Amino acid sequence: MRKINAILSIAIMALFLIHMVAGILELAGFEAGGSVILEKIARAMAALIAVHALIGIKLSADSILACKKAGVSYFRENKIFWARRISGFALLAFLIVHVMIFLGNTAGGAYRLNLFAGAQLVSQILLVISLAVHVISNVKPSLISLGFRSLRDYAVDILVVLSILLLLSGAAFVVYYLRWM
Repeated sequence: MRKINAILSIAIMALFLIHMVAGILELAGFEAGGSVILEKIARAMAALIAVHALIGIKLSADSILACKKAGVSYFRENKIFWARRISGFALLAFLIVHVMIFLGNTAGGAYRLNLFAGAQLVSQILLVISLAVHVISNVKPSLISLGFRSLRDYAVDILVVLSILLLLSGAAFVVYYLRWM
């Protein structure tokens, strides 16, 4: 199940990178292929995220049951494990808010965006932060589960690219917020 989850993670990341780049361009005011492409990518990504989340919930439940059965949790020794789980649940919450903000509405036959004020900006910055924590804490175990032996060759490159894209995402949300003002 962990290998399936790792493969799902890679597929989610690939779709996410496309979604992120297109979204950065859209939020900054550039036409990036239109919202139809973003919507299709987002729907496919949402389906994969739902399966990924269900597997994560199952693995978390198994861990909690094992702790109860053993009578000890070793929370201090397993902090990174719990950081992965907690950041995943935080990410789910902020993803739901993200969808609610950017889903918009079609009142009167025209697509209208929802208001993007200070609270929405804060929620999206928190989305970027929780995504960064979740991805960074999961790069190493994902690469291991996919059979990569030398983590340094890949992990640093992946982290640099993701860090740049996450920084640009945060900046794009700020630019979008300023355009609403």
